[in-house]
Amino acid sequence: MAADGKMVVVVTGGTGLVGRAIQKVVAGDYKKEGEEWHFLSSKDANLLSAEATNEVFARIKPTHCIHLAAKVGGLFMNMKYKLDMWRDNMLINDNVMEACRKNNVTKLVSCLSTCIFPDKTTFPINETMLHNGPPHTSNEGYAYAKRIIDVLNRCYKDQYGFKWTSVIPTNIYGPHDNFSITDGHVVPALIHKCWNAKNKGDPFVCFGSGKPLRQFIFSEDLARLMVWVTREYDEVDPIILSGGVEEEIEIRQVVEQIVAAMDYKGEVKWDTEKADGQMKKTADNTKLRKYLPDFKFTPFGEGVKEAVDWFNANYDTARK
Repeated sequence: MAADGKMVVVVTGGTGLVGRAIQKVVAGDYKKEGEEWHFLSSKDANLLSAEATNEVFARIKPTHCIHLAAKVGGLFMNMKYKLDMWRDNMLINDNVMEACRKNNVTKLVSCLSTCIFPDKTTFPINETMLHNGPPHTSNEGYAYAKRIIDVLNRCYKDQYGFKWTSVIPTNIYGPHDNFSITDGHVVPALIHKCWNAKNKGDPFVCFGSGKPLRQFIFSEDLARLMVWVTREYDEVDPIILSGGVEEEIEIRQVVEQIVAAMDYKGEVKWDTEKADGQMKKTADNTKLRKYLPDFKFTPFGEGVKEAVDWFNANYDTARK
């Protein structure tokens, strides 16, 4: 804590999908006295620069940090820019972690992804399996850069005594997402494609077979869980943040939910010449449920409707 007993939290990537959701929940049902929150955007500091990163941390003097900032993209961006995904994320992560060390940040919570788990594995995957083999080749640059955070958390603990940790959410979606068709993740990219199809009178063309299975987490659910981790979770080892294995659905079902939420009446086509990516990466939330057995997740259809409604209402200003 700060000298006055206040918990001062810096959130990198604070104006993105999850950062906006955290802003909402700490101003609402997860508000707590004695906390000061700072949400950083790229305008506040270029996290690719060690000097700029350290300057903003030295100015704010945080006691805690939620590290969301990253170079991210969907399947095809990960496949096309593997080296960029590796180099930029390694620089960002190293700069943030060193700024936390230099400024004696008590708790650092970094955000990883289930796509960093081994490609060849048994399911469901859990936290102990993170380093049991290489990730899928489609996103190996991004995946290895994110995996290294878990290694570094242990190294900072062993050398300096910091009890930093990381969270591993499943596929995140919600308002304020990046709805780019080429660079966005699956749900926001499909929402934008469906919007285009509806407004242009075109078929809604979806890439792949529609058969891959995924778990999804609504951004505000993840925000509440990350705030809980920042306040309460005391392990260095990572924790998967996700609904149960029974909530895994096919991409084809995702498309059906988006079509319903968008009230799209046209034709849906599948371009099976395009890659599917990993067919399955089912995550086990047993560890989370030991801590929070009663946490209620937003049903997928309800969350998609909220994301679609937000995109419709904010089309002109949404990232796309």
